[in-house]
Amino acid sequence: MTFTTVLFYILAAVLVIAAFRVITARSPVTAVLHLILAFANAAMLWMLLGAEFLALLLVLVYVGAVMVLFLFVVMMLDIRMDTLRQGMKTYLPLGLVIGVVLVLEMSFVLGSTWYGAGPQAPVAGDYNNARALGEAMYTQYIYAVEVGAALLLVGMVAAIALTLRRRRDVKYNDPVAAVRVRAKDRFRLVSMTAQSERAQSQIGASSAAAPQGEQK
Repeated sequence: MTFTTVLFYILAAVLVIAAFRVITARSPVTAVLHLILAFANAAMLWMLLGAEFLALLLVLVYVGAVMVLFLFVVMMLDIRMDTLRQGMKTYLPLGLVIGVVLVLEMSFVLGSTWYGAGPQAPVAGDYNNARALGEAMYTQYIYAVEVGAALLLVGMVAAIALTLRRRRDVKYNDPVAAVRVRAKDRFRLVSMTAQSERAQSQIGASSAAAPQGEQK
């Protein structure tokens, strides 16, 4: 057994454990950190398989940008796990069925690929993985790339439209109205009677002393 094989099994085991901890961790921050660990191990596995460009993209895009953003959002939000786990028992059977179906599909695909893959294709010494990926994307899979780009554009426009909606529970400031406001619209003197017990006792004492002075 070579060093590459041992390293592959170690990284694969860490990847499976981290992925399992993502769905079983009680804290959302812990789940996000384990997801970052899973992405890092997947990038190292791709590096072992010779897909250096995809490994760098996974580290730079997902681990360096998307997951860090998720981590900040999860840490800033006040997420209550008790509220999230209220309907867990209700949807647990359906989730288990979907999980079993996904595991069977992945096993079928990996099994057929494992037994029918054959030896590794020979490549030249100056083989460029990024160039080969770009040529495949923009020649053979150009239609799929355009469809994916259109879907991402629609999702981005939808996200911006959702953030720009007018909320009724938020008070907006009108600069024009703030400039045109007058002093009497902002400040007004109101005469009110005293409401405290001490003030009422003083008023009662003064009113009781007034008739005595008149009698004198």
